[in-house]
Amino acid sequence: MAKIVNAMKTIQGKAINIKSSILGRITFKNKYLNRNDYIRIGGNLSFLQKGYAATIMASEERKTSLPYCIVDDLEEFNEGDVVLINSDGSIVFLYEINVHSNVIMATERCNHRCIMCAQPPIVNEIDKTPFNLKLISLMDKKSKEIGISGGEPTLIGDNLFVLIKQIQEKLPAASISILSNGVRFADINFAAKLARCRHRDLQIDIPIFSDIAEIHNKIVGASTFYKTIQGLYNLAQFHQQIGIRVVVQKQNYRRLPQLADFIYHNFPFVAQVAFMQLEIVGIALNNMDEVWIDPFDYNRELKEAVLLLNQRGIDSYIYNSQMCILPEELRPYSVQSISNWKDIYIDECDGCKFRGKCAGFFASNKDYHSTHIRKVVDA
Repeated sequence: MAKIVNAMKTIQGKAINIKSSILGRITFKNKYLNRNDYIRIGGNLSFLQKGYAATIMASEERKTSLPYCIVDDLEEFNEGDVVLINSDGSIVFLYEINVHSNVIMATERCNHRCIMCAQPPIVNEIDKTPFNLKLISLMDKKSKEIGISGGEPTLIGDNLFVLIKQIQEKLPAASISILSNGVRFADINFAAKLARCRHRDLQIDIPIFSDIAEIHNKIVGASTFYKTIQGLYNLAQFHQQIGIRVVVQKQNYRRLPQLADFIYHNFPFVAQVAFMQLEIVGIALNNMDEVWIDPFDYNRELKEAVLLLNQRGIDSYIYNSQMCILPEELRPYSVQSISNWKDIYIDECDGCKFRGKCAGFFASNKDYHSTHIRKVVDA
């Protein structure tokens, strides 16, 4: 089983008798059936029983041939989490029982090279589909929402529909959100295959970064603007639920109002539009001069775009932004959208009435954020 390294919660432990990566569902209980699907959390040698995929402990034990991993704090784990223990002792949380929306990484390959990408793509990889099918089977059957992302998930071809079918079967209560650049859906036959999955609650979120092809193409690093547009129309033809995402940055903020008008006139069928504050990690960190702008400085354009869409009946939201820097008219549209494990507040947030409601900050943005952050108190 290949080692997985990606933008997910990870803690470091010490691996003993672990030669290759081990996938399993966390349990604090004794299991008698399907024990090999479970990773046992235990505190002494008596818990190192045969049959578990592995054991995670907080203290080192006597000699044993059984696989286990030593960590500093067992409180990181919850009954029902699904983790991957790698041979170097790193433990990756692939599914967290207490998180509303978990994400499956279909592939780390991508046919775009976005200048602000938080997850730099790779060229070659082992097919993750068998691994992801097993991962889905270990998730809690009552899961409410599962994301499929990448990389570009459509690059796995028909295996994308295999994953959807597995979610339908194993997690019948879960909605599905697919984050895709939309290019592959320019092939109407591929769009038709998605429609034939007939999932009761599936949304495809597709980024459009500008109403001008040259600007969009420069941002994504590929001449694919019109293929993305065709993909949107093909999906709409099959009555698929579609969202549009806009990562706001120096290259595109000036034309946010024009982009909003473009979306309204050309894609009135979309379910929602999300304007997203930039995460400073991955490729974005290497392109700071090209992408970074203080979010406070594009408030005028953001306000016009968000209000234009909402007033015309297209739900529009703001992701990853801090309440204190937004005009009051925009605060109702701000969404808490940052994953718990990488969401932080900074000293300026102490005593702010929006703390807990505000999106906070990506941990990677601790040193890259608006200079206008301030606590807000009741007058």
